[in-house]
Amino acid sequence: MGKNKGSRITITLECECRTNKTIKRKNGIARYTTCKNKRNTPNRLEIKKFCTYCNMHTIFKEIK
Repeated sequence: MGKNKGSRITITLECECRTNKTIKRKNGIARYTTCKNKRNTPNRLEIKKFCTYCNMHTIFKEIK
């Protein structure tokens, strides 16, 4: 029998500056990848991280 993969899944986080037209240094989209436990956090994840395009700490939201 094979092992169960578990409840951890890989997610992609994207900066809010893509939707909000704030001050930007360069064009593009900042994305991070991480994993989360879907049993403990069933809702979409929001983490404050550094965006290289805004050159400041902004909220990154989970995308599909």
